[in-house]
Amino acid sequence: MNLGAPDLGIDLGTANTLVCIPGRGVVLSEPSVVAVRMVGKSELIPIDGRAVGFEAKRMIERVPDSIRAVRPLKDGVIADFELTEIMLRYFIRRVQSRSWSGRPRMVISVPSGITAVEKRAVRSSAINAGARRVYTIPESKAGAVGAGLPISEPVGTMVVDIGGGTTEIAVLSVGEIVALESFRVAGDEMDQAIHEYIRDVYGLEIGLRTAEEIKISIGSAYTLEQELKCEVKGKDIAAGLPRRMEITSDEIREALTPPIRQIAEAVRSCLDKTPPELASDLLDTGISLIGGGAILPGLDKLLTEQTGLEVKLAEDPITAVARGTAMLLENLDQYEDVIADDDD
Repeated sequence: MNLGAPDLGIDLGTANTLVCIPGRGVVLSEPSVVAVRMVGKSELIPIDGRAVGFEAKRMIERVPDSIRAVRPLKDGVIADFELTEIMLRYFIRRVQSRSWSGRPRMVISVPSGITAVEKRAVRSSAINAGARRVYTIPESKAGAVGAGLPISEPVGTMVVDIGGGTTEIAVLSVGEIVALESFRVAGDEMDQAIHEYIRDVYGLEIGLRTAEEIKISIGSAYTLEQELKCEVKGKDIAAGLPRRMEITSDEIREALTPPIRQIAEAVRSCLDKTPPELASDLLDTGISLIGGGAILPGLDKLLTEQTGLEVKLAEDPITAVARGTAMLLENLDQYEDVIADDDD
């Protein structure tokens, strides 16, 4: 029995891509990484399935120069059209059943500040990867829907979406973004800050994957009730030899201070742009945190201190954008004032 292909909601992120099927939830979450083999000055894509997602990420900084693990999206937009198509096609194939037929409709989240050309590139990649029709939606809108905020109502709501490549801060009302701050300081910048701190303070060179693991293990934005420690392994810059050391959560918090300060300043800037009536609504609705970077311990408490507003972590913040795209698909009529059609 052949069944029509179900619609797909896709959070196409710099660091990770999530696919959600309406009624079933998130069915795929993998790194937005593709492995390529270098032949001369050109790149050839390995044909085996391990070349995309988790297996490709495992190759980062661990393979010969002839093989590269590449992120086809940079700062939330397509940097390599061909690799993005390959990645999307692979992910779509992963979630499709052999009993399904036809081409699905897709809602894909995109950064709010992307150009019309960049938006067309996303749509073209999805069509070439197997979509029948493609809608795009700003990440902040999709995330707000996924977080359960009443964005179609004439009430001010605010969402802070901290992804891998970008942070989006938006105040929404009646389906529109009223005030926006979108900038390229997010999870990747935090990893880079840890990498540079350990290199500069301890003379130890570590990879960005290791920096990310340290952030997840002991990173925080606010003083912890009990400070933590973890072992770090890398290469001694002076000696050129492997070395291990111990670092504390207090030190990692110091390393993360610059990017976190930038995020806090952007939240205040967005509030400054917000009209008075909608700003007053935020005293009741507060600020919702979504995205992988939002789960950094203590970030909600820090932003509460900085703004005087209630800041809360959305339920399952990592999947909020993906779930929002699926909810939009389920209720296209209800959200017609929110979603952007592929003909716009």
